[in-house]
Amino acid sequence: MHVVAAVIRDGDRIFATQRGYGEQKDGWEFPGGKIEAGETPQQALAREIREELDTGITVGDCLTSIEYDYPTFHLSMQCFWATICDGEPVLKEHEAAKWLCAEELDSVAWLPADLTVIPLVKEKLTTHCA
Repeated sequence: MHVVAAVIRDGDRIFATQRGYGEQKDGWEFPGGKIEAGETPQQALAREIREELDTGITVGDCLTSIEYDYPTFHLSMQCFWATICDGEPVLKEHEAAKWLCAEELDSVAWLPADLTVIPLVKEKLTTHCA
């Protein structure tokens, strides 16, 4: 399964969402989704965030690509930095969401693939919680 994920940044805070459905329900993740035929990863990410959060984003640089084997499928996930450019997040598919600074990133139960991205995110966040 090939997906894209947005590491949405506001200063030194990162937006995390709690999955509201499926096998991975209740796990925390970076929002995103599957790439559809004919889309670039960046186009797919902007579409998915609009669909899931009713929010427009500016997709930035690729932070990393992750390959992760879950028990029932292989996940290939490209993670991009993003910023909100239109609206405020509205949860349409997620149970909850939080803005987290570097010190708070370990306070939620990340899904395993997303957890592998956390050290890179921490490395890029320079200030502590206010």
